[in-house]
Amino acid sequence: MSSWARLALLVLLAAPPAAAGPVGRAALRAEIAAWNIDIRPDGAGLPPGQGSVTDGEALYAEACAACHGDFGEGLGRYPALSGGQGTLKADRPTKTVGSFWPHLSTLFDYTRRAMPAYQGQSLTDDQVYALTAYILNLNDLVPADFTLTRQNFTTIRLPNADGFRPDDRATAEDPLFRAPPCRQDCRTAPRITARASPDVTPDDAN
Repeated sequence: MSSWARLALLVLLAAPPAAAGPVGRAALRAEIAAWNIDIRPDGAGLPPGQGSVTDGEALYAEACAACHGDFGEGLGRYPALSGGQGTLKADRPTKTVGSFWPHLSTLFDYTRRAMPAYQGQSLTDDQVYALTAYILNLNDLVPADFTLTRQNFTTIRLPNADGFRPDDRATAEDPLFRAPPCRQDCRTAPRITARASPDVTPDDAN
């Protein structure tokens, strides 16, 4: 190692460590507003606007039918948006807006945030209202002359609104796993209740 290299190394070793400063910065109001667009079931967060079933039908045919089908039946691996009523107890239930989803806000929020595919947040608020109204109509939940607005949004009740309940695992299940484990006399002696045919079950004496 040259004398210059040794000198540079000594300087680096002798230098005090750099003071640790904050990483990043506080988010700007405009940045928060751009992400804070969620819609709650009680209508909180809904933007002003309106959209009719008729307008939604035209927009759906242009932007949605290629994946979700002309009538919301779903194409290929893309999900169905309509139908499926009465199938939730079947072996292969059809989970759609009209059969499974509990809140209209879920449909509005997801459409506004992520649809059409690969073009999320490209729709205007009026267009989202219109598409939501049309999908409701596909499920026979509103008439063909219906217009969805922020004012009447919370009056729409989806059929499976009562099919969900709050997560109660913290009170219903957690205590079962937090009790001290049994380490002695945890069960009664095993008892033979049936025998295989041909009889290969060992005798009680064995």
